[in-house]
Amino acid sequence: MKPDMLLTNIGQLAILAGNSDHPKTGDELGDLAIIENGAIAIKDGMILAVGTTKDIISQIDEEPVLPAIEFPGMFAMPGLVDSHTHLIFGGSRENDFAMKLAGKTYMEILEAGGGILNTLRATRQASREDLCHSAFTYGESMLASGTTTVEVKSGYGLNRDDEVKMLQAAGDLSDRLPIGIIRTFLGAHAVPPEYEGKTDDYVNVIIDEMIPAVAELGIAEFCDVFCEEGVFDIAQSRRILLAAKEAGMKLKVHADEIVQLDGAGLAAEVGAVSADHLLMASDEGLEAMLKAGTIATLLPATAFSLNTAYARARHMIEIGLPVALATDFNPNCANESLFFTIALATYKMKMTAREAISATTINGAHALDKGHMIGSLEPGKRADILVLECPNPEFLTWRFGVNLVHTVIANGQVVHTKLGP
Repeated sequence: MKPDMLLTNIGQLAILAGNSDHPKTGDELGDLAIIENGAIAIKDGMILAVGTTKDIISQIDEEPVLPAIEFPGMFAMPGLVDSHTHLIFGGSRENDFAMKLAGKTYMEILEAGGGILNTLRATRQASREDLCHSAFTYGESMLASGTTTVEVKSGYGLNRDDEVKMLQAAGDLSDRLPIGIIRTFLGAHAVPPEYEGKTDDYVNVIIDEMIPAVAELGIAEFCDVFCEEGVFDIAQSRRILLAAKEAGMKLKVHADEIVQLDGAGLAAEVGAVSADHLLMASDEGLEAMLKAGTIATLLPATAFSLNTAYARARHMIEIGLPVALATDFNPNCANESLFFTIALATYKMKMTAREAISATTINGAHALDKGHMIGSLEPGKRADILVLECPNPEFLTWRFGVNLVHTVIANGQVVHTKLGP
C-alpha cells in the first residue's frame, strides 16, 4: 500500500475497534483496544490500516507522500466527538454569572430576563456572519483541544427566520473550520416573550412553520426539545418530536435536567437517538431508555456550572445503558474542553479514564448516529486522530488542568501540532 501519511512508533494507540455498529456498554466501555508501539496509515482522508509499527511498515510497498511522523512515548486515540453543544449564539452572559453567585437559580435568572432570553435578544440582532464569526472562535478552541466533530444546536432565535439563520451559520462554520459539524434544530428551547402564557400556540408555530422550513432546506439532521417544567411539558414535547420525526429528522431530548418530568421515558417512547442531561432521571426512565436503545449523553460541566448534583453515571453503566459525554458548551456553561468534561466525569461521576474516553469517542459518535464513520480508528473510517503528550489513558485524568494535545488530525490533515516547522 501507498499511504498519504504514516504515523509510527506511537507509544500507546487506542483504536476502540469493534463497536462501529453499536455503542459500548458495561465492562466493554473500559476496553480501548490499545496497541503498543502502534502505527496508522492514512490515504485520501481515510484510515487505510492500523496495527503495530512493524506490521504496518511491512505492508508499505511505496513510500508515503509525506515523511512518516513518529510519536514515541505518546498516547493516540480517535478525535474527540462533542455530541451536545450550543455553539451558535449572539452576545455573552457574564452578567448572569453574577446573579448565579448571588444565589439565583437557573429559572429565577430566566424569569428576570436573563438566561436564554438574554441570548435570544442578542442572537436575533446578530447577522448570520456575526454568528459564524463568534462560533469560529469557540470552535477553533475546541479543535485545539482535540475535538474533531461537534454537534451544534439552534435554539436562541425562537422564530422561523432566526432559527434558520442559526443553522445556516453553523453550515457556514463547517466551510471555514476543519471540524465535522452535525446540526440540530432546537426551536423548542424556550418560549419567546411574544408567546408568554401561550406555550401551545408557540408549539403550533414550531410544528407548522419552523419544522417544515428546516426540513425543506435540509439544514438539520436532528430535532431536540427542552422537555422541562415551566418550558415544554411531556405532551408538548411529544407533539414537536413526532412532527420532526415525520419530517425526516432524528431525535434528541433535553431530559430530566432540573426536575424529574420523565423526559427519559419520552425519549425512549419516540425512539430518540439520545436523551441528554438526565440529572434527575428516574430508574424507570433509564430502564425505558435501555430497552429502546437510547443513549444517555451526560453533561457534567452543566452540573458544575449550576452547582447541582451530577448524573448517576455509575448506575447507568451498571445497568447496561450506553453512556456518552459532551461539553454542553453554551452561554451558561462556556466549557470548550472535553478534557475538562472527562475530568469531571472521573472525579464527580466515578467513571474511569478509559470509560470516559469511550464516552467521548465511539459513544459520542453513536449519539450522533455516526458510529460507522467516526469515533474509532479502523480502516475505512475518517482519519480523525488525536495524539497526546501522555503515556497512557490514566495520565490524562491525573494531569487534568493541562492541555496535553500534541497533534490533531482531522479528515486526514494535520490541523494542530507542536511538531514545529
